[in-house]
Amino acid sequence: MRRFRLNSLMRLPAVFAALTVLSVSLSGAALAGVPRMIPPEAKKVVMDFAGNGAVAVGDKAMKLSPGAQIRDAENRLMLQGAVRGEYRVRAIVDINGQVSRVWILTPQEIAAPDPKQ
Repeated sequence: MRRFRLNSLMRLPAVFAALTVLSVSLSGAALAGVPRMIPPEAKKVVMDFAGNGAVAVGDKAMKLSPGAQIRDAENRLMLQGAVRGEYRVRAIVDINGQVSRVWILTPQEIAAPDPKQ
């Protein structure tokens, strides 16, 4: 019968922690190359977020819809009040003329041609 040493058992949590960190970092690197799924009907525009649900596209003032989703360049959801300033985005306007979904673009997405419609 094989005997385990106490030192070997004490190293197991460190080994599991190292494997967990390695697997998480590799999965994050693998997902970094996956393109975002932005609908082709989302128009590429320059949008200025002024706060209080107001945005400007060029010289046209618009409102964000009450349930508007704003995603940053890393595809995380942002609160409407947390976004300020001017960004290159792709956006969808709903039937009420309000901006309902916004994707803040990465430099690679800005340089990419618009999708064919």
